[in-house]
Amino acid sequence: MAAEPDDSTVPVAALLVAAGRGLRAGGDAPKQYRMLGGRPVLGQALAPFLALPAITRIKVVIGAGDEARYADAIASIADDRLALPTPGGATRQDSVRLGLEALAEAGFNGAVLVHDAARPFVSAALIGAAVGTIGRDCVAAIPVLPVTDTIKRIDASGCIAETPQRDRLVSVQTPQAFRFDALLAAHRAAFAAGRDGFTDDAALMEWAGHPVATFPGEPSNLKLTHPEDFARAGAPAGRALVVRVGTGYDVHAFADGDHVWLGGVRIAHARGVLAHSDGDVALHALTDALLGALADGDIGTHFPPSDPQWQGAASHRFLSFAAERVRQRGGRIDFLDLTIVCEAPKVGPHREAIRETIAAAAGLRIDQVAIKATTSERMGFTGRKEGLAALATATIRLPEIDPPA
Repeated sequence: MAAEPDDSTVPVAALLVAAGRGLRAGGDAPKQYRMLGGRPVLGQALAPFLALPAITRIKVVIGAGDEARYADAIASIADDRLALPTPGGATRQDSVRLGLEALAEAGFNGAVLVHDAARPFVSAALIGAAVGTIGRDCVAAIPVLPVTDTIKRIDASGCIAETPQRDRLVSVQTPQAFRFDALLAAHRAAFAAGRDGFTDDAALMEWAGHPVATFPGEPSNLKLTHPEDFARAGAPAGRALVVRVGTGYDVHAFADGDHVWLGGVRIAHARGVLAHSDGDVALHALTDALLGALADGDIGTHFPPSDPQWQGAASHRFLSFAAERVRQRGGRIDFLDLTIVCEAPKVGPHREAIRETIAAAAGLRIDQVAIKATTSERMGFTGRKEGLAALATATIRLPEIDPPA
């Protein structure tokens, strides 16, 4: 397991590697610039990083001559954290090193997440897990998945030389998380020693003598490598994606306290709420809306209040869970719409922070999240300031299912 994160807050940069040519994927452009679901792959890969306020700087390493393609891919993005792109090198290792050097020249130090732009389905939850691994005693951590196939090692003649024990094998994903100074030093040392051929940064850190921790990856975080990967990503098994809409509703009564949680944001208030978890009506309603669109029960089905592990739990975990359930079904979340009903506290001053937090938890762009607030004109329990409520709608797309025979 990865070490507990440091108590101090450190800057976090994301370094996306988009300098490859992606020839195995086919098409007339590098795979990171091909369209997938109406957006360039690179734009989709950037979205969950942009949705996380914890990411303070984003650097993309691009291939020579790809400046125009890059400009088109980010044309709809307006975020000061996205720095000018850096030209890459002849290999992935060279490209990462050049990206790190560019961050160092800009004065960056802290933690860095290195991610392959060809993994456009990375979730905000996985990125958050990567950020949380880097602390006082952990300089490197990577997401992994258990290997389910039997793996064979072959010799030069193509015959089986060994069958490793499967329970000790994992497959590796990105984003991989590192302490910036340690990763930069390792890259510089490998460059000075003429060592190349490292296929990921974890292998380079192992070579430099650093322990590399692991944390759970996500099956949906696939890497686009071959033409069939694009076919599966567009519509699994060639099936069309059909629209589903789910709704959610939640209410909590006020109780003694000095704050409420709304949309993952702590808002000072004269009252608290009576709840088993943190009582975030906004995130609870959104979670139920996603689960409803999936026909997958409700929040109480998956997180029963009778279970003590959810006592005081942060509700962004529930929303991230529901969003991941959509992706595990091969689906996509198109839009989340939320209405908060209360006389107080005022939602307006916190609207954008709430949108950002919801987008991060669900792995969406902020323009895929809408928030409205209203009073009930002093009628009913909300009008009497006895509590607050939220209503949510989730629009998703799922692969169509064959009708029963």
